[in-house]
Formats: sequence, structure tokens, C-alpha cells
Amino acid sequence: MKKNIKIIISGGGTGGHIFPAIAIAQALKRINSEIDILFVGAKGKIEEKKVPEAGFDIKLLDIRGFQRKFSFETLKNIFRLFASIIKSKKIIKKFKPDVVVGVGGYASGPLVFSATKKGIPALIQEQNSYPGVTNKILSKKASKICVAYSGMERFFPKNKIILTGNPVRKKIVDTSATKEEVLSFFNLEADKKVILSLGGSGGAKSINDSIKLNIEKIAKQDFYFIWQTGKNYFEESKKAVEDAGAKNILVYDFISRMDLAYKAADIVISRAGAGTISELELLGKATILIPSPNVAEDHQTKNAMALVNENAAIIVKDVEAREKLVDEAINLINNEERINELSENISKLKKENSDHKIAEEVLKLIKQN
Repeated sequence: MKKNIKIIISGGGTGGHIFPAIAIAQALKRINSEIDILFVGAKGKIEEKKVPEAGFDIKLLDIRGFQRKFSFETLKNIFRLFASIIKSKKIIKKFKPDVVVGVGGYASGPLVFSATKKGIPALIQEQNSYPGVTNKILSKKASKICVAYSGMERFFPKNKIILTGNPVRKKIVDTSATKEEVLSFFNLEADKKVILSLGGSGGAKSINDSIKLNIEKIAKQDFYFIWQTGKNYFEESKKAVEDAGAKNILVYDFISRMDLAYKAADIVISRAGAGTISELELLGKATILIPSPNVAEDHQTKNAMALVNENAAIIVKDVEAREKLVDEAINLINNEERINELSENISKLKKENSDHKIAEEVLKLIKQN
């Protein structure tokens, strides 16, 4: 294998896009440390910080997502799109990639489109069970499409699809932490069960509202409740717990050691983002999913139902979370048989070494070309 292979990985906008992208890049480097990798992302988004932290170079496009209703901002976004295509062409001309990888998100569109127009092979990775608009468009010119769910031939050409699963952060699923380290980090007693509630970096309003409305009910239970609120809800949530004197509720705006949080948890409450679901499958966690209603094509509900249909998770609708979520969680944590059933079934859906499988497909494209 030649040592001067060059690969561009484009996309981002959210952690659900950029963390798998970084995992693919790291897998490529493990296969061949001499590969030259460049990221192309959206200005002002999470990739601007996370990619350099992972040790990779990044170029940024001034691009935004399109709103569904026409406005002055829509006109500005059209100009941004054309400017991003022009900049993408310049990046490609200078970097001269052997292959490009699109992981979804605003920035993947202009870059992958520009690359395929020049005859450069492209692989796109679709994390969700219902693809975004960008990947639907790019699939027509892409050489390969790596997916995490079966049945994706409804959206993509069947002969291009490869079922690989979603890459996940290695440090989360490959932890070697001991039980003592987990207990010490969260200051937990060894004989009590734990519910872990995840609200994302910003916070999930319906999940946080449900917990806040039921703090006194949770406080009476004989289990720990690790509540990751997101930065936008932390202060009010912390005060609510203090006012209720709920010693068994541990409030965090952000959990730095998610590996330890997952290891501590008997059950997990979460949104239904594709990356999180892949982590839960690999870890075999009994889960209650509350799909976000604020995502394109309601894809989180479709992600969740893919598990529910296999009896591998419980779903609570966002509009019903305030009334039903906490009761559902309390019922589940007290039902050992149901926890084991969900854990066993979600484990059956896991797809291991997804990052390595995708990296190998990327390198095959170069050989074929």
C-alpha cells in the first residue's frame, strides 16, 4: 500500500455526525499511520473544536442548514451553499484526495458533490434508519454507502449498500474501569441500582421537565438517579434537587467519564440519536428512549422503533414524557426480569468494529480506482 494516500472526511454539525467521523479517521490511521487525513466541516459547529482535539486538520465552510419556510435567511444560505461549493473545489484541488468520505451534515454536501464531479470516488456513511436529505442526494453519485440499519434499500441503490453499523467512541465501549472506580467517581453505594438519564450537551426539555416534576417521587426510591441535564438546564435542576432534599439524585450538566456512567447504569433514559443507540447496543443496556421531535424527518422515532420492534427498548413519546417517563423508569428498575430481557435483546443488534469495517471499505475504493 502506498504511503501517501490522501483522504478527506466531510460533514458534522452535531456530535452524532462528527464522533463517527473521528472514529473512522482513527481506524484508518491504525491500519496505515502514513495516511494523510483532512476534515472539512461547518464553521461554528462542534467539529471546529473536536477535530483538532483529536489531532486532525480541518478546513471550515461557512454553510448552514436550510429552513423549511422561505425567508431572507434562506437567500443567504443559498449564497453560502454556492460559496461552499467553490471553496470545496479549491480544497480538493490543493489537497488532491484519493477518496472522500461523507458522514452527513451540512458540510458533506458541497465537498462530496464537488469531489464526485471530478471523478474522485466517494463513500457516504448514514447513521440513521431514515436518511437525511444530504445523503439521499449524494447517494446517486457515491460509490459505496455504509449503513447501520437493514432495509435501507428503500432509500439507496441496493448494490451500493454495505451494512457496517455506526462507529462509536472507543473510550466509551472499551473501558477497563473497575467497579470500585465507578463507585468512587459517582460516590455510590455498591448495593443500590442506578438509573442514568442523558439530556445531551444542551439538554432535553421534556426529559428534564419530567424528572423535575417528579423529584419528590424519585427521592423516595431506593436507587440512585444520575441526571445529566445539559448545560441549559443545570442550575435550575440542581436547585430543584437541593430544595427537595433528594440525596439519591446526582445532577451533572456534563459527564466527563461517560464510560463510567454507562458502567454504573442498570437502565438508561435517552434520546434516540443513532450514535447513542449504537453505544447502548454494544453495551447491552436496558433503555427507555424518548425520541426528539425536533429533528429532520422525525428520524429519531424511526431509530427507536427499530429497537422497539425487536423488543429491545421501551419508547415514550416526547409529548407524553412529563406524565409517563418517571413512572416507566421506576417500574423498569424494579423489574429485574424485564431489564435482563431488554439487555439481552438490544445486545443482539450490536454491530462491532464498525469503524474498522468502514475504513477497510474506504481503502478498497482507492484500490478499485
